[in-house]
Amino acid sequence: MSEGKLLSEQEILKKISDIDNKKIIGFTNGCFDLLHEGHFHLIREAKKRCDFLIIGLNSDESVKILKGESRPIENQKQRAKNLSKMKEVDAVAIFNAETPENIIKYLNPDILIKGGDYNKADIVGSKFVIENGGSVEVIDLLPGFSTTKIINERIK
Repeated sequence: MSEGKLLSEQEILKKISDIDNKKIIGFTNGCFDLLHEGHFHLIREAKKRCDFLIIGLNSDESVKILKGESRPIENQKQRAKNLSKMKEVDAVAIFNAETPENIIKYLNPDILIKGGDYNKADIVGSKFVIENGGSVEVIDLLPGFSTTKIINERIK
């Protein structure tokens, strides 16, 4: 699967096991369908909190389950490619589940990062990360940016 920053979970685990253990491994996830300024803000802010940032990317199948049959707008390969272009992103892993719980448990990041539309206690994987000595950060959203809002405005 290795294509630049798009890596399998096993390739990411190998990569982070080779990183100095003083470095902070961060993880965030999402559909990242139609990348917009709100996504860029979240990723830039996430990278400020870690040395190696992993993006868990919902597969096309899981986006359909979460967002409906008309989504994603761009397929997982294109979404991964777009994310990989960001200098702040160190690795992208596509997961084929409704939540990233399994990939979080597999990679065991030092910090789990999500946007401000989540409460820390409700973030999938937060309990696991905290129980394993990590932390959870919530980043304030950039007001006015939402993929769903962009799509709905273009349909009108």
